[in-house]
Amino acid sequence: MTGVELHHGAASDVGKVREVNEDSFLVAPPVFVVADGMGGHDRGDVASRIVVEEFARLADEGYDHLRGPEIVAETLREAQARIAAYDDEQRARGAADFSAGTTAVVALLIEQSRETKWLLANLGDSRIYRFNEGVLEQVSVDHSVVQELVEAGVITADAAAVHPERHVITRALGGEGPVEADYFVLPLSGAERLMLCSDGVSGMIDDAVIGHIMATASDPRDAADRVVAAAVEAGGADNATAVVVDVVGLADDRPYDSDAQRVSLEQKLGALP
Repeated sequence: MTGVELHHGAASDVGKVREVNEDSFLVAPPVFVVADGMGGHDRGDVASRIVVEEFARLADEGYDHLRGPEIVAETLREAQARIAAYDDEQRARGAADFSAGTTAVVALLIEQSRETKWLLANLGDSRIYRFNEGVLEQVSVDHSVVQELVEAGVITADAAAVHPERHVITRALGGEGPVEADYFVLPLSGAERLMLCSDGVSGMIDDAVIGHIMATASDPRDAADRVVAAAVEAGGADNATAVVVDVVGLADDRPYDSDAQRVSLEQKLGALP
């Protein structure tokens, strides 16, 4: 795979309301992760840390860049199995109905059609944004009740931002059932900057604020710090975490397909050489 220089920054804050930071993140180029633990007393912090540990192992041991979606799916399944085992241990100790869970957003480099690209994956309502040519765009699609209502035309996006069930997610790691992430592939020239964040960021500040910070903070470390600080300043109702990654020194010789659609694992595997 062609060498790619990546600059990055990360920041996380417990916020003004929570007592424990249940967010975890990984910065291990070319692998980046944000996981937002759920469950409160059911130790969402443990669940999010498990996700980060599994992807850290992947980064340390290396991976087949031609099998990106398969590798990510396998890693998520390993995390799911470990979270399930942790739940079983707690229940065996008398914590009835114990159930830890976490969201996950992942970005890593893969090779497809002899070209280095970003493979992005998400489960839950943590988000992945791209910032390209001065424009911020959400790449991931929230797995949430309100997003389903928006897609069905029942409510508007503005209404979703204040809906009482806006924090209810429909997919996550933890619990029973299969792990079904959504996958996206972007050419590097279509993502000069990526931002992965927990909903403690996107739920506190809108895309206009995020976009302004991305446009005015040239250093990804400053961008991550400022995004998290803005979320805390806006109320800090949840843990806030952001990872910002810049692709450095890339010639913009391949146009970005703005109509690129979400793809299932099976579809993406079929597209690999």
